[in-house]
Amino acid sequence: MPIPSSAGDRPPEDLTARARIRDAALDQFAARGVKAATLKDIADAAGVSVGLVQHHFGSKDALREACDMHVRDTVLGAAGQVQDGADVNAEFMKGMYDASELSVRYLARALVEGSPAAAALFDEGAEAAERFFAETWPDEFSPGEAKVRERAVVMAAMHLGTIVLHEHLSRRLGIDVLQRANSSLIGAALADVYAHMGKWIAAEQGDQLRQAVTDFHLKEPPDA
Repeated sequence: MPIPSSAGDRPPEDLTARARIRDAALDQFAARGVKAATLKDIADAAGVSVGLVQHHFGSKDALREACDMHVRDTVLGAAGQVQDGADVNAEFMKGMYDASELSVRYLARALVEGSPAAAALFDEGAEAAERFFAETWPDEFSPGEAKVRERAVVMAAMHLGTIVLHEHLSRRLGIDVLQRANSSLIGAALADVYAHMGKWIAAEQGDQLRQAVTDFHLKEPPDA
């Protein structure tokens, strides 16, 4: 089965052989898992020989490492641009989503399988969230304190949870939420949820709940 392009509307034949192999590996690792996917599966999906795969990457482990680096650059790179003040508009978002479908599918599988690369990416995402909290609300979140670490790691888990649970989201909505045509749905829904929940939590009932949860947490023994 031909691999989906990770470069927007460009057909697979427009990519270099190395990029085609990497994209095929992302697709096969996401669908089968790293252990089950073979170099022959990847070569067949990329339309090349096993020898060419070995020429470019050497081994399956090295190919997996190349996939890990690509996913890290794709996912965290876009997030970093936003945090650094990039001009976020529809064109920016299009470029980000065009490049990310294969990476996100690979990441979803890696997070479930518990790979070291997924753990490292989660940690980097949580650290980026810590910086965001500390830089955006410096009076409330001091770098390194427990409060900012807790908020940041929960935020990272909330966002990555939508990827891990993509099959359930897809089943509930009747579409493949990771497919390029639908990939902006999660981001748009998250932004809308944040906007409305922000208003609700600031109102009387939400603020009362927030205070009750905070008070209860503070009264719990540290090792509970």
